Amino acid sequence: MSARAFSKSLKELRVHFSQNSPASTGLRDFIVKAYPGLKKSNPGLPILIREASGVESRIIARFEQGRERKIVVDSLSASDVEQKFNALVSEAK
Repeated sequence: MSARAFSKSLKELRVHFSQNSPASTGLRDFIVKAYPGLKKSNPGLPILIREASGVESRIIARFEQGRERKIVVDSLSASDVEQKFNALVSEAK
Protein backbone atom coordinates (compact mmCIF):
# COMPACT_ATOMS: atom_id res chain seq x y z
CA MET A 1 0.00 0.00 0.00
CA SER A 2 1.33 3.38 -0.89
CA ALA A 3 0.68 5.71 2.02
CA ARG A 4 -1.08 8.89 1.02
CA ALA A 5 -2.55 11.90 2.73
CA PHE A 6 -6.30 11.60 3.17
CA SER A 7 -8.94 14.26 2.64
CA LYS A 8 -9.45 16.69 5.51
CA SER A 9 -13.04 15.46 5.77
CA LEU A 10 -11.75 12.19 7.26
CA LYS A 11 -11.59 12.96 10.97
CA GLU A 12 -10.73 9.63 12.65
CA LEU A 13 -10.04 5.96 11.98
CA ARG A 14 -10.82 3.24 14.51
CA VAL A 15 -9.61 -0.32 14.09
CA HIS A 16 -11.01 -3.15 16.25
CA PHE A 17 -9.76 -6.72 16.17
CA SER A 18 -9.05 -9.77 18.29
CA GLN A 19 -5.41 -10.26 19.16
CA ASN A 20 -5.59 -14.05 18.79
CA SER A 21 -8.57 -14.91 16.56
CA PRO A 22 -7.76 -16.41 13.15
CA ALA A 23 -10.57 -14.25 11.70
CA SER A 24 -8.51 -11.13 12.56
CA THR A 25 -5.24 -12.27 10.94
CA GLY A 26 -5.71 -10.28 7.72
CA LEU A 27 -6.51 -7.06 9.57
CA ARG A 28 -3.59 -7.52 11.98
CA ASP A 29 -1.22 -8.11 9.06
CA PHE A 30 -2.57 -5.06 7.23
CA ILE A 31 -2.12 -2.82 10.28
CA VAL A 32 1.44 -4.02 10.92
CA LYS A 33 2.35 -3.29 7.30
CA ALA A 34 0.39 -0.09 6.67
CA TYR A 35 0.24 1.81 9.98
CA PRO A 36 3.70 3.44 9.88
CA GLY A 37 3.15 4.89 6.41
CA LEU A 38 -0.42 5.97 7.18
CA LYS A 39 0.67 7.80 10.31
CA LYS A 40 3.63 9.42 8.59
CA SER A 41 1.41 10.71 5.76
CA ASN A 42 -1.40 11.77 8.12
CA PRO A 43 0.24 12.87 11.39
CA GLY A 44 -2.79 14.82 12.61
CA LEU A 45 -5.33 12.06 11.94
CA PRO A 46 -6.26 10.01 15.02
CA ILE A 47 -5.85 6.31 14.23
CA LEU A 48 -7.13 4.32 17.18
CA ILE A 49 -6.28 0.62 17.37
CA ARG A 50 -8.21 -1.51 19.85
CA GLU A 51 -7.53 -5.16 20.59
CA ALA A 52 -10.09 -7.21 22.50
CA SER A 53 -10.67 -10.92 22.69
CA GLY A 54 -13.52 -12.20 20.55
CA VAL A 55 -14.53 -8.97 18.77
CA GLU A 56 -15.31 -8.83 15.08
CA SER A 57 -12.62 -7.31 12.88
CA ARG A 58 -13.78 -3.89 11.71
CA ILE A 59 -12.61 -0.49 10.59
CA ILE A 60 -14.67 2.58 11.38
CA ALA A 61 -14.12 5.91 9.69
CA ARG A 62 -15.55 9.15 11.08
CA PHE A 63 -16.07 11.93 8.57
CA GLU A 64 -17.14 15.58 8.79
CA GLN A 65 -20.46 16.36 10.48
CA GLY A 66 -20.23 13.18 12.59
CA ARG A 67 -20.96 10.77 9.74
CA GLU A 68 -19.50 7.32 10.41
CA ARG A 69 -19.05 4.31 8.17
CA LYS A 70 -18.10 0.82 9.38
CA ILE A 71 -16.74 -2.09 7.39
CA VAL A 72 -16.41 -5.62 8.76
CA VAL A 73 -13.28 -7.44 7.59
CA ASP A 74 -13.51 -10.76 9.45
CA SER A 75 -11.66 -13.63 7.75
CA LEU A 76 -10.28 -11.51 4.90
CA SER A 77 -6.69 -11.58 3.68
CA ALA A 78 -4.47 -8.53 4.20
CA SER A 79 -4.82 -7.60 0.50
CA ASP A 80 -8.63 -7.83 0.71
CA VAL A 81 -8.58 -5.69 3.85
CA GLU A 82 -6.46 -3.14 1.98
CA GLN A 83 -8.99 -2.98 -0.88
CA LYS A 84 -11.90 -2.44 1.51
CA PHE A 85 -9.88 0.12 3.50
CA ASN A 86 -9.06 2.09 0.33
CA ALA A 87 -12.74 2.10 -0.66
CA LEU A 88 -13.70 3.30 2.82
CA VAL A 89 -11.26 6.21 3.00
CA SER A 90 -12.03 7.24 -0.58
CA GLU A 91 -15.55 8.13 0.64
CA ALA A 92 -14.02 11.22 2.25
CA LYS A 93 -14.77 14.21 0.06
